[in-house]
Amino acid sequence: MKVLEPHGMKPEDSLLLIFDGAFSPQATLEREVEPFFQALEEYAGGWMPDVVKGKRQRKYARAALWKSLEEKRDGARTSIGLYRTEWPALDMSFGLWLPPRPTELRILINVKPLSFFAEEERCQRFVEMVRTWASRYLSPHTVAHSSDDMELADFPNFGRDDATRRRDGFDKIYEVCWLNVFGPKLVEVVGRERMLSTPAHRVEELPNGSVLLVTWPTAADFASKEARLAQARAHAHLRPDLDFDTVLRSLHERSATLAPVEPRFHPDLAPLLSRVVDRAASHQRQRRIAELNAWQPPEPEEWRPADSALPPDVENPERAREHYRTLAEHLVALLHSEVPSVFAATPESLTDADFYFWREEFPTSRLREAIDEHAVPAIGAYLGEVLVRHLGGRWIPRQKLEEAQVLVGHRVWLPFLRARRYMISRQALLDHSLTHFYLSAERHRG
Repeated sequence: MKVLEPHGMKPEDSLLLIFDGAFSPQATLEREVEPFFQALEEYAGGWMPDVVKGKRQRKYARAALWKSLEEKRDGARTSIGLYRTEWPALDMSFGLWLPPRPTELRILINVKPLSFFAEEERCQRFVEMVRTWASRYLSPHTVAHSSDDMELADFPNFGRDDATRRRDGFDKIYEVCWLNVFGPKLVEVVGRERMLSTPAHRVEELPNGSVLLVTWPTAADFASKEARLAQARAHAHLRPDLDFDTVLRSLHERSATLAPVEPRFHPDLAPLLSRVVDRAASHQRQRRIAELNAWQPPEPEEWRPADSALPPDVENPERAREHYRTLAEHLVALLHSEVPSVFAATPESLTDADFYFWREEFPTSRLREAIDEHAVPAIGAYLGEVLVRHLGGRWIPRQKLEEAQVLVGHRVWLPFLRARRYMISRQALLDHSLTHFYLSAERHRG
């Protein structure tokens, strides 16, 4: 059973639920936990897990749950993962703290994509599931919301340092999410009457004194103007010390940060930059697209007019060319497992190499001495060989590698010099990409 891995998929927003609840240490564990899974099975519907993972992976079933929880037990703690093999993707963790510690279950649910929760009925079922859990397992604070928006809100720190957050916890309402369960202590801080009069889509007092609050009918359109207005009204009502306009403006700013941006990358680098963007965290993706839309790579400077080419200064030019081919093979040896296309030495393989070096943060993650002595010569030789093979270029060897030239049309190009500038920093990998260098040479071959 191959499960869908939300973290390995295309960056995309998801619905995140964080739920911590207490249960009785006197009753049997199975009796206490079974209502949780009953509610999950009743309400999950299209995102129901079909895989349970303890020490090994099993098809979802009650027996598999108990077996997995038992085999993962480590003293006072046990935890399992629950996943799906079909869209939408699910990453769910179910953990238990057991005696002698205070008994508690800790749940994290991540369903991807968030757009799965665009239907009101599906969202109602999700709310009913959480309501059932929160009525059965007293939770001090539970939220479900866009994971991207929670990142922008700095959940759960909300601008506090880690030590302060651990000390104070949710001592007041720092944020109102799409779905909220406020435990009795938070209700007391706000005032029960005030909380129950919150302007929201749904406000309900639970049997254990908690209050369930849902700001808007559906989770997926949390960033719409109407949903943000409802969110701001609820937050300002629960925190009268906050200014409503300031709260609303902050929410609109977050919506603007997450609003889709059409990629308009430099045409030479569009295939590379699309892959760079796909590595950005989902909540940063649109901002990254905007940055790269505005960015333009500098035109390559590593060339001379053909009539200014330096003449060969080596005793045996053919031996020097053979040396360049050997150096290029060193790059193939270095990258072949991660970048199989390097065997072909094509323009596309240059883009693959650009992305690999950028993804690995190669200029800063490897020893500078090794980069200068081995990587730079191999990259320069490989780049030159691609010019030779695909643009009809001809090596003009020089004793100093950085002076070695490839004649293409009315220009000579300096691939080793390009490689040295390329390997200065991670940003230099984009500024001085191998891809842009090659395409510039192609445009000027005459």
